[in-house]
Amino acid sequence: MATLTTSAPRLAVPGVLRSRAAHKLLLLALAAAVLVPLANARWASGSWPDALTVDLTAPLTRVSDWIIDNRDSHPLFLYFFGYVSNAVVLSVRAVYLVLLGIGWAGVAALGALIAWRVAGVRLALGSAAAFLACGLLGMWVPTMQTLALMVVAVLASVAVGLLLGLAAGLSDRLDRALRPVLDTMQVLPAFAYLLPVVLVFGIGVPAAVLATVVYAAPPMARLTSLGLRGADKEVLEAVESLGATARQRLLTARIPLARRELLLGLNQAIMMALSMAVIASVIGGGGLGDRVYQALASVDVGAALAAGIPIVLLAVVLDRVTGAAGARGDAGTPTGAGRARRAYALGSLGALAVVAVAGRLAGGLDWPDGWTLNIAEPVNKAVDWMTAHLYSGVPVIGGTADWAGHFTTWVLDPVRGGLQWLPWWSLLLIVAALAWLIGTWRTALTAVLALAAIGVLGLWKPSLDTLSQVLAAVAVTLVLGVLTGIAAARSDRVERALRPVLDVFQTMPQFVYLIPVVALFGVGRAPAVAAAVVYALPAVVRITAQGLRQVDPAALESARSLGATPWQQLRQVQLPLARRSLLLAVNQGVVLVLAVVIIGGLVGGGALGYDVVYGLAQGDLATGLVAGAAIVCLGLMLDRVTQPTERRAKKGA
Repeated sequence: MATLTTSAPRLAVPGVLRSRAAHKLLLLALAAAVLVPLANARWASGSWPDALTVDLTAPLTRVSDWIIDNRDSHPLFLYFFGYVSNAVVLSVRAVYLVLLGIGWAGVAALGALIAWRVAGVRLALGSAAAFLACGLLGMWVPTMQTLALMVVAVLASVAVGLLLGLAAGLSDRLDRALRPVLDTMQVLPAFAYLLPVVLVFGIGVPAAVLATVVYAAPPMARLTSLGLRGADKEVLEAVESLGATARQRLLTARIPLARRELLLGLNQAIMMALSMAVIASVIGGGGLGDRVYQALASVDVGAALAAGIPIVLLAVVLDRVTGAAGARGDAGTPTGAGRARRAYALGSLGALAVVAVAGRLAGGLDWPDGWTLNIAEPVNKAVDWMTAHLYSGVPVIGGTADWAGHFTTWVLDPVRGGLQWLPWWSLLLIVAALAWLIGTWRTALTAVLALAAIGVLGLWKPSLDTLSQVLAAVAVTLVLGVLTGIAAARSDRVERALRPVLDVFQTMPQFVYLIPVVALFGVGRAPAVAAAVVYALPAVVRITAQGLRQVDPAALESARSLGATPWQQLRQVQLPLARRSLLLAVNQGVVLVLAVVIIGGLVGGGALGYDVVYGLAQGDLATGLVAGAAIVCLGLMLDRVTQPTERRAKKGA
């Protein structure tokens, strides 16, 4: 007699436990269960062990002393760095004399002609108005000094970036070798590498130009490499099949196909160079940056604004012109373009000569003294009123000084205390978990090694102090930025109203933010956080709005057809589909906040920012460079924790 047998029912595993993230969490929990008791028994104290630190003060001091002793006699300085310094000085002086020789009318006309040729009449009028506004503010000569320095610095940055980008774009090995170098150049705070540049070149224009090149060349290199690697394979194969050599393929196919990326790299190099204009003034850059720095020293908001507005105007005009040039990258070249270009060039030169001569006859080459507006006095009166009425004593809500005190007491102090209370090994485990969940095990290893390097350098507590300020500023930035980005994405009117405000905030020099926040909030960590929030907010708003606007319209239409409310569409469709853009907004917010928190060392931010500023002010190479290296490690760790890594479909990824 046959018997009926039934198999035992299988235990169903919930879908959540089958996910990759759940597997990682289980492995992390097992690792923590084993490692935490061992680490707690071996290192019960929360501070970084002294036995695991390396003191770099002595070797860096010897290097600094050797440079100072041999700067005027060693052949390396006499026959290499000396020639580089002279070439920079002569180049900047030549450009400056040309600008002065053209005169204010000629410079405004030249800017308008270039903008008209690239982007049309509207931008040409805006360009001319921007240059005239620089004169009206009484900043014509400083603007020409800054423009001359920027022309040389941008040309050098583009040349260096092109060479590095060509090397990285044509060779995988060089690309892997250059990537950490470019990462370091971008993350290292400007104050940290100003000191070695000053040691080699001294205070003056050469040091300012070369520091700007170090800061502005990496974006050009990255985008050049990206454009070369992203060239259409079919076009390259077609050119190769015609028997073209490697050099011909590069000049006739790869570089023309990468034109859009190259122009974007030029745009980014210009913006980065202008953002260095104020910082370079610390080491003798002069121009508008020097005026802003002097205003910071005397807490003169009106003078800082008068010098900061021309920097913003230059940045906006150059950004629009280079952006328009990139947008025309795919346009075809009409028949007879060469003849039209020659005719345009001759006509432009003639018109420029006429305008320059007319300006000389009308009022000379210099901007007329009677055509200036003094905005410093009314701005300072407004700031004084705000300080008198908003700093303290405001009924119910309290003053800005009270807000700064409460933010420090309720947010900054607890976050810093919590980070410094945690054992160092627990922070390594937390960073490893966060980086592995968002990326791969390689991402986690890089983040852990970067954080451990901070302890090895002996700057564990100051780095955690800086980290607490960064975390607090990023939290405020993300709340304000995401909400504003959502509003901009859902309303064209809001987006149009926000665009000029974001342009101004994003192009204003970092130092300019420090002056009003010090006037309103006093000196301390809270003003540094407030300046960092204002500086990082535009990027978060733009990336959030762009990510939400790029969500597939079909998905939104499906949600509407199912009766979803606008809130449900946002929460269940737009935000999940814009996840990558939101994570990029977090990443960029962290990087920008870190940059300004470091500069906050000038206004009492303390921690690593103070060490970097102190090292530059005292000529202490060891203190400045070690603190700069710790900032690089902190930035690298935060980058790996906040930026997802593309998962590869291979074992171990």
